[in-house]
Amino acid sequence: MLCYNIIKTMRNLTLIIMLLVPGLGNAEPLRVFVSVLPLKTFVEKIGGNHVAVHAMVRSGYSPHTYAPTPRQITALANTDLYITTGVTFEKAWVKRIRAANPGMRTVEADAGIDMRLIGKHGHFHGERSSGHQDVSGHDPHIWTSPPLAKQMVRNIRDALSALDPANSPVYARNTDALVSELGRLDQDLRDQFKNLANRKFMVFHPAWGYFADTYGLIQIPIEKEGKEPGARALTLLIGQAKREHVKVIFVQPQFDRKSATQVARAINGRVVAIDPLSPDYENNLRRVAKLIVEAGHL
Repeated sequence: MLCYNIIKTMRNLTLIIMLLVPGLGNAEPLRVFVSVLPLKTFVEKIGGNHVAVHAMVRSGYSPHTYAPTPRQITALANTDLYITTGVTFEKAWVKRIRAANPGMRTVEADAGIDMRLIGKHGHFHGERSSGHQDVSGHDPHIWTSPPLAKQMVRNIRDALSALDPANSPVYARNTDALVSELGRLDQDLRDQFKNLANRKFMVFHPAWGYFADTYGLIQIPIEKEGKEPGARALTLLIGQAKREHVKVIFVQPQFDRKSATQVARAINGRVVAIDPLSPDYENNLRRVAKLIVEAGHL
């Protein structure tokens, strides 16, 4: 009987501690919204079961033209944290996002990172806009570079820890593990590209600038400053593709591939989809690297 009473008392004390100490027991997870799916992956890896994460830009949609659904705007009213990365739709919707929940903390995942400019190496005039232009001129696709992604995950760690100090040791451990994963991925990609002769690759939408900068590659965009090429620009691109011995045109699944198909047909090449918005971050970048290497050897 004495032993039973001691065990019962200990259980009661444990229950009391779990109820009083933040982060223990059945405390609700932090409710987090992020702009794009790769960030959702980062937050889930860092936060584990202490976070409930939703991506604003749903699978299959473009962050350049996305409009949040009424359900998403409503959900923001109960959100603790919104993590941005500077994609185009956020600039258009920032006031409504903040108005949905004035008390919600907003954190920039790209804080402390020097952003590259889009279209700084010239563009074609008199072309129709595809609605993809980033009015700031900055490239928001920072996560495509694993070394820069390390800084992004540290920013996410700090944001979660500030809102939930009780679980900051968990966020710190998970971040360290994720940073190590990103380091191994970075080294593997460097090894893949080490002996690549043709380091130029052609894409429709220039979403791979940070990736290219990191690994000594050069992306040749078909779309420039949010504009699809006109007839003259398309002719110049076809000539460039032939000179650069390009045989593969990479497209983003969320965009129209008409122009890319025209170029591929003219050079007797093919169109291949690569997605910078894939939630399967590590495997996706390995696949992209493999495809670029294969295209560079054609």
